[in-house]
Amino acid sequence: MKSQTLTLPKKVQRKWHEVDLSKKPLGRAATEIANFLRGKHKRDFVPHVDMGDYVVAINADNLQLSGRKVQQKLYFRHSGYLGGIKQTALKDLIQTNPEEVVKKAVFSMIDDLKFRKKIMSRLKIVKGSKHEYKV
Repeated sequence: MKSQTLTLPKKVQRKWHEVDLSKKPLGRAATEIANFLRGKHKRDFVPHVDMGDYVVAINADNLQLSGRKVQQKLYFRHSGYLGGIKQTALKDLIQTNPEEVVKKAVFSMIDDLKFRKKIMSRLKIVKGSKHEYKV
């Protein structure tokens, strides 16, 4: 049986990508963002190497959601104590902090890796279409 050789990149080159959140539903945009952050769009992708790019998500205040998600979707968190479960509705979170909605969607789509927080630090979320990041 012939063995397969694996060539690792010598130096990771990171590019900037811009994703408009008002043109696609939240799930589709989050999938695209997660693939850019992880580096899966690159030809020499290897799962154990952090080779993703920077992503600027614009128009976070104009999120598209399909169906009745705005009324029905709930986010849960637990304090660790008995009866310490808290829930937040999606419609409340969109009004107060729409960037957090995008961040939660993308965070759950990235594998639970040792460098997941480092990957998420390359995601920049902006409310309007103007930003100071280089693209």
